[in-house]
Parts: sequence; C-alpha cells; structure tokens
Amino acid sequence: MFHGRQHVLDKMQHFFSQNSRTQRVYVLYGLGGVGKTQTALKFIEQSHSQFSSTCLIDTSTRETIDAAFKDVAVKRRIGDTAKDAIQWFTAQKSEWLLFLDNADEPNLDLNKFVPQCKHGNIIITTRNPGLCVYAGANTHVDNMEEADAVVLLLKTAVLEDISRNKVAATAIVKELAYLPLAIIQAGAFIARSRNLEGFLTVYSTNKSRLLNEKPAQSHDNYAWTVYTTWQMSFNKLSPLAARFLQLCSLLHHKGISEEFFINASKYQHNLQFQDVTAEIMAYSLMEFDADQAMFSMHPLVHDWCQSIIIDQEGCHSSIIGILGMCISCIPKADTQLESMRLVPHVEALLRGETRMFPDFKDQYARIYYGAGHYTKVEKLSALSLEKHREVLGDDHHDTLRAMTKLAEAYIDLAQYEKAKTLLVRVLDKQRQILGDDHPETLCSMRDLTLTYKRLGQLENALELGIQALEKCKQNLGEDHPDTLTSMAHLGSVYCNLGRFEEAMKLQIIILEKQRQIRGDDHTNTLVAMNHLSITYCRLGKFEEANDFLMSVVEKQMHTIGQDHPDTLISMGNLAITYCSLGKFAEAQELHVSVVQKSCQTLGHDHPATLTSMSNMAVMYNYLGQSEEALELHISVLGKRRETLGDDHVLTIRSMSYVGDTYNHLGQFQKALKPNILTVEKRRHILGEEHPDTLKSMANLAITYGALGKFEEAKSLQVYLLEKRKKTVGEDDPQTLRTMLHLKAMHYNLGNIEEANKLALPHPEKVIADHDPETRLVISSLAAAYRTAGKVEEAEKLVKLFPISNTSLKVDE
Repeated sequence: MFHGRQHVLDKMQHFFSQNSRTQRVYVLYGLGGVGKTQTALKFIEQSHSQFSSTCLIDTSTRETIDAAFKDVAVKRRIGDTAKDAIQWFTAQKSEWLLFLDNADEPNLDLNKFVPQCKHGNIIITTRNPGLCVYAGANTHVDNMEEADAVVLLLKTAVLEDISRNKVAATAIVKELAYLPLAIIQAGAFIARSRNLEGFLTVYSTNKSRLLNEKPAQSHDNYAWTVYTTWQMSFNKLSPLAARFLQLCSLLHHKGISEEFFINASKYQHNLQFQDVTAEIMAYSLMEFDADQAMFSMHPLVHDWCQSIIIDQEGCHSSIIGILGMCISCIPKADTQLESMRLVPHVEALLRGETRMFPDFKDQYARIYYGAGHYTKVEKLSALSLEKHREVLGDDHHDTLRAMTKLAEAYIDLAQYEKAKTLLVRVLDKQRQILGDDHPETLCSMRDLTLTYKRLGQLENALELGIQALEKCKQNLGEDHPDTLTSMAHLGSVYCNLGRFEEAMKLQIIILEKQRQIRGDDHTNTLVAMNHLSITYCRLGKFEEANDFLMSVVEKQMHTIGQDHPDTLISMGNLAITYCSLGKFAEAQELHVSVVQKSCQTLGHDHPATLTSMSNMAVMYNYLGQSEEALELHISVLGKRRETLGDDHVLTIRSMSYVGDTYNHLGQFQKALKPNILTVEKRRHILGEEHPDTLKSMANLAITYGALGKFEEAKSLQVYLLEKRKKTVGEDDPQTLRTMLHLKAMHYNLGNIEEANKLALPHPEKVIADHDPETRLVISSLAAAYRTAGKVEEAEKLVKLFPISNTSLKVDE
C-alpha cells in the first residue's frame, strides 16, 4: 500500500548512483507514522539490483540491534556476535546496503553499529533529526501531497478512482492532515464499513478510537496505530518535556515562539527551554523552522496531545497565564504586528467558555483589537467590565478603564451612541477623580472626540478635539504618541468640516514625526500616510495620494495581511485614486476585491464594508454601469439610515450619490427629491460653504436644468460661481464647470449677452479634470447651444471635450 514520494525516491536514487570513494549514508527522518520505513523499502524494491546484498536491522533498541546483527553473523557463518557481523561489513568491499530502521532512541549511540569503512551504503530511518550528522544526504519525510494521499486512501479502501469518490476522499485526507498511517487506518475502516461519504461524520465523534485501533486486516507488519506510535515516544519524555508539549498543544499547532515562554519566565521560574525542546524534537513530536524561528506540531499530533492531558483545567490555566503575560510585555506601538502572529493562539485557547482573570481578558482583547476582530473585543471587554463592577464598584479607576475599552470596541463596531454614553460618563468621573490633565482623562477626551465626529456632531467634536490637543501638548509634549493621536483626531474633524488645508497641515506634521520616531514601515507611519492621502484626494492632489497609497498597501499586505480592516481601507482608497487618474481597469479589479474581502471579514453592514460598496458604486456609475451603481447606492443608503440615522454625514453622502446616479441615468424627476433633501441637510449640518454642500448644489442645478427649471438652476449656479471663486479660485476646474453650466442656463433663458460674457479662460483644465460632473455639464451646454440654433458651436464643444467615463471623489 505505497504510493507517491517520487521526489524522495528520485533523490535517493541519484545519491546512491554517484561514484564515490566514501561510504554513502542517507537519513530519512520525520514523525512516527509518516512513512519513512515504507519509503526506504520502496527504494530498496526498485533498486535492489544495484546492491550486492541487503540487510535490514531493527535499531529501535540496543537489544534489537544486537539480535539482528547476531542473526546476520550466524546466517553467514562468520561468527555469533553483533561485532562479528559489523566487522564482516567493514571487510566486504562490495556494494552492500545496510538498512538501519527505526533508529528513534535519542540516547542510543548509533555510531557503534555503523561499519567504520569507506565503502558500502546505509539508509537510516529515524524520528530524530539529530542523526542527520551521519548523512551524506537526508530528507525530512513530511505529509503526503494531496493527490497521492487521495490515491492511497482509495487503494486502501478498495474503491474505484472515480470523480465522486475522489471528492469525498479529498475531504478525508485533508482532515487527516495527509499523514500516511492515518490514511491507511481510515482506508481499512472504510473498506470494512463501505461508507466513504459517511466517514468524516463518524470520525468527528470517534477520532481517538479510529486512530487508536489496529485494523483486523492489515496491509503490512507495522505493529502500531497512529496514536500508539506517538504514545511510545511521549512515554520516553521527561516530566518537564511532557508537560511542555501538552501546554503547546493548547496553542495553535503552528507559530509557537520561544518568546511566549521567555516573557512568562520573568514572572515564574525560568524554563529549561533549549533542553526541553531538543528532547521533544528528537522524537519529531515538534519541529523547528529556523527561518521563521518558530516551532510547530503536526495537526494530528496536536489533537492527540490534547486528548491525553489528564489535568485539563490546570494545563489550560497555565497556558492562558503564560500567553497573557507574554501579551502584557508587548510594546503598545507593536501591538498590531504582534496581534497577527498571536491571534491564532488566542483563538485556540478561547474556544468555548474559558475562566480567566480579568487582566488576562484585557490582554486577549488587546490582541483581537490589533487583529481587527472587533466583535470578539466587545465580548471580552463586556465580560471584563462586568467583573470589575462586581468586585471594585462603578467608580474605581480600573472599572473606568474597562468601561473605556468597551467604548472603544463600540466605536470600532460603529455603535457610536453606546460608545458616547459610556465615554461621557467615564470622562465626567475622570475629571472629578483624576483631574483634567491626567493622561487617562485626555485619552477619554480623544475617544469622545472621535465618537462625536462619527455621530456627525462636528461642533462638539471640534471643541473637544482642540481642547484635547492643547492639553496633550502642555502635559505630554509635542512628540508623545497620545499628542499625535489627538492631532490625528482633530485633523479628521477638520476634514469632515471641509477645512482640508488645516487638516493637511496637521497630517503632514504627524507623518514627519511618525517617520522620525517609528520609521517608514511602522503601522503608525502607514496610518498617517493613509490619512494624508485621503486629504490629498479631497484637495484634488491625486498623484501624491496615489504614490502614498501604493506604498501603504504594499507594506500593509506584507506586515498585517491583505484581509486586515486597515489594509482593506487602504486598498479602497487606492482604487479611488486609480479612478481619479483614469486607471479604471485597475480600480475595478481592486474595488471588487475589497468589497468581497470586507464582506467576508467584517460583515455586510460594517461601516468599512459600506464605504467600499459606496465607492465601487460610484465607479460603476462612471464606467457606464449606472444601473448596478444605483442598486448598490440604494442598498448602502438603507443600511446607513438603519445604523447611523437620516442626518449622519455618511447617510447624507449616500443620498447625494443616489440623486447623482439618477442624473446620470437621465431619470431627473427621481433625482429631484434626494438632491433637494441633500442640499437642505448639508446646509443645516455642514454649512453653506462646505465643499460637500456646494457639490450637492451643483447636482441639484443639473437636475433643475434638465427638468427645464432654468431660473432655479441659474440661481444656484450664480451662488456657486461666487463661492467657488472664493474657496478654490477662478482657475479651478470646479469653478470652470460652474461657469459652463451657468452659460447653458443663460442660453436656455434667452440671456444671450450674459451667456457670451462667460468665456471659458482655461478649457484645458476642464479637459484634464476627471470629475464626472463635467460630462453632464458639457451635455447640458451642448443642448443649450442647439436650442439657441448654435449647432456649429455645439459640435465644436463636443469635439473639444471628448467626455469619457471618469473618476470619483473619496468616500471616507
């Protein structure tokens, strides 16, 4: 029942075929049950003709070695001791092959049983990678390739190699982690039960029995089952090594770091780490990746090791404490990077209900936060707060800290009203107990500033944000991380208020300081670059934004992964800049990827997901796919109304997009209501001169013009022209577009003299601009020319402005 391992067999054949004046020794090492002996026997079967004689020695103990060599001596009539046999091999200068099988005992000196000569061939199979010191070549025999594993299972189960069976077999071998012995035992069970499709259901509830049971009908003389072959090794471990292995089995089976235990040893006794891990690795029960500096366990060994723990509660409590103390030693600035490494271990430990100290709940919540798993942060933070209230009371500073952490989780989950309720209470208590200048009071001020901003309560956010920044500068200094955080929050408030120049000045300072303090690749620096790139987009500086974002996305994918919320936000922003630069194919591909990943990792209703959907919808609109755009915009608008309310800035932005899309579909009557409502709400919430308010007025003017309401359109454009000259200047493309549309309205109203006064001073700026509003404005003016009998001017206009599907404005 052997299949696969062809690359190993080829490597062995090449090694033993070389002309060499030295003894050729090949070591096959790996976990028990992985197929080392079967691979060696397959090689011997295929290559027996190139050896003068072959001898198999069971090297599992000193006694079996002596007995096997003695048997060789007796049969060859050269003596009656092991020493006689070894001397015979030393003297025979032929191409003999000595197969030393199961050399697993770490304390056995195998060198005593290797013929000391420069001829002959030796194959050693072992669980101990330390025996590679004898080898001219070696192979770590690992799990099977999936295709080979499927064939082996079907052969062992005596089933046809057909498509239906392959599908079921693939799922089974994956569950068995492609371990040959486990696959053979599973195949024997399936051959007896004749139920391939139902095997995984049985296996899920009877894993230990199935992997611990020797089939009645066996294909070979291998005496051990999957579990017993590991139990034999485990029984030889020292108590400390056995305990350590069981502790590791409660973590994730990959990425186990020495750092976990080094940090814990600062609080407890120092583990004899090197000795313990070396002892375990001598039986291949753990492996070490030198490149990653990480230990790992085979998934089935990992499960088996958990199953034999007698003191489950004690082991679990110990490893929770060890990992919790490790997390507490991580510098705050490195939390995000470390979280990506630690979260699989936290996941492994926290399955089901877990009892732990409140401090450890906080540490594990910190890791979930760094990895972007905000729902789990909320759950742990709520449990922690409940325990603190019960033990310490509502006003204790530790209870207030727990309340703050829960509020921060609510912010990340977009549950802003819940966050606000907690933070207002915390800030009030901290001002009474700690005073206005205490770092924890300032932290609450920053969190509340962000919450006010997210709720659209921008005046409250601005007042508190300015106050928090000034106090941080006074008490902590210009370069303190909390000062930079306060500066970032205030910058985002300025952005929402349309004060982009003020935001940009703050964000440039933040980026420079983060680069000086943390370096170019640190997550804090990348966040600062991201914020500045958004502001650049709002200021029309798309080239600068694009350069920043390409660098940010590349670094975030490398450090925190492509599914992390921060990476997804950066990818979405990069897609926007692609559109703004006319790179539509790249933008579409990136937008689709971001939306899919956001839905999978954050959920369909998460604010970041809705932002991604909104941006993709705007892109669809200007790629000519306005029906798809409208469907997405209406969906996002509905969800934002549910979660944020009708008057939130993001809800209003979605409403604006719906009206704008109706304009592009030519459904101007349907566009009228959302466009009027958007202007009213933005005037009330953002003010008359906010860029978003002016944008809404431009959309409404286009709707009025298309519906023949030329006076209303003209009034809006006169107002817009005055404001845009004042805010962005006379030569800005926005100002020039306003001038073109006002010109069209004058022609439609018969004000020819007024229309002729509005000569476009810089047509090249409008041509180079990528704002989608241009297309509607040019269409409107061309129609006005034709109505006024100026057909030639209309044709010239269309040739001068070959309007294509263009770009979008950023949706934060």
